[in-house]
Amino acid sequence: MLGLYARAFHAGVDHLAFRFADREGAAAATRFVDEAYGAFHVFSALNVAIMGGWLLLAAGAWRARVLGPLRAAALTATAALPLGVLKGTTPLSVVAAAGLCLALVPLGVSVLRDGPAPRCAGPPWSWPSPSP
Repeated sequence: MLGLYARAFHAGVDHLAFRFADREGAAAATRFVDEAYGAFHVFSALNVAIMGGWLLLAAGAWRARVLGPLRAAALTATAALPLGVLKGTTPLSVVAAAGLCLALVPLGVSVLRDGPAPRCAGPPWSWPSPSP
């Protein structure tokens, strides 16, 4: 959960930088980001939680027999995604995202194929309780 807070913070800073560039121009935004980049923020301490969260999720999915060993290992590659603000796409991030897809796309396909058919439902309080 802590890792999700850190990712949300990073996304907010990314959004701020792009909006700053739209409003003040690329040169002013570049100058501002150059001066402010690397400043301490409390969420930087949570970066370990981001990486550890992917490893914990993969181990739990493997132990619960939701993912086999190959797909669980592929899920651990997601821990290699670059952390922080204003990170671009690198070959390593492509590999990490491919590992995430390799691990979870087959699971999603099986849920769509074998799960209950989607239906138009009323408000959430009228949904049936899940069967055990």
